[in-house]
Amino acid sequence: MYLIKKKRVLCPSIFLMDVEAPRVAQYCEPGQFIIVRIDENGERIPLTICDYDREAGTITIVVQTIGASTKRMMELEEGDSFRDFVGPLGCPSELVTDDLEEVKKKKILFVAGGLGTAPVYPQVKWLHEHGIDADVIVGAKTKDLVILEEEMKAVAGNLYITTDDGSYGRSGMVTKVIDDLVAEGKQYDLCVSIGPMIMMKFCVLTTKKYNIPTIVSMNPIMVDGTGMCGACRLTVGDEVKFACIDGPEFDGYKVNFDEAMERMKLYRTQEGEALLALQEGKTHHGGCGNCGGDK
Repeated sequence: MYLIKKKRVLCPSIFLMDVEAPRVAQYCEPGQFIIVRIDENGERIPLTICDYDREAGTITIVVQTIGASTKRMMELEEGDSFRDFVGPLGCPSELVTDDLEEVKKKKILFVAGGLGTAPVYPQVKWLHEHGIDADVIVGAKTKDLVILEEEMKAVAGNLYITTDDGSYGRSGMVTKVIDDLVAEGKQYDLCVSIGPMIMMKFCVLTTKKYNIPTIVSMNPIMVDGTGMCGACRLTVGDEVKFACIDGPEFDGYKVNFDEAMERMKLYRTQEGEALLALQEGKTHHGGCGNCGGDK
């Protein structure tokens, strides 16, 4: 069992939990995720690691209440436990695995949309701890949905908050802030964009105008989290990839966002799953060569 050490409601539909999981905390890195299950009959839910404390043996997760399982999670309190807490899964951010001296030479911009602020935070924090200050744009629909602002302020070089309705910070989409920063003379060697699929798509279209290489996290399309369900299949360049085992981060210039978003729509219905199974094969729906689904 995995004890919930702390719970904090960030806004009416989003909450944060610190969960006691020493082995996960010992080995995880920014960019990775876990799979949580409330009880033995519960749904397996992939969640990005928002933060970790190796000494305390805790992992921080941020959850938005959308379906029945996340609503059940919202009802859990400090002192309650999860049945399963598996990880770390996925590949760490390349910023963590690349040569540190080369990373220090880069001017980096992070763009976080909504709940994407949670997976952006550990990467910005890791860079800050290694003497690298990155600029961060955090976008939300309205002021009430801005999360982790104080935490991000503590680790970002510059933090730019923007809301779609103009209720807080700047007014407009995150792409407008990118345009504004470049117009103000800012130059970036790399952008990391994490948030809703449509936001990442238009972020990439914007950064392309300025020739800023852009990494995106395809965690929004994960369902099973282990490469078995095929829901997170996507095309990156001319290759088939799976977000949960090959990612979740990929070169945004190469991701076929339109195809990925269409797959998400289809996978939400039984008819759509049947169509994908017919087109791509059973089990894994083919492509990875790991589980036999393409044989």
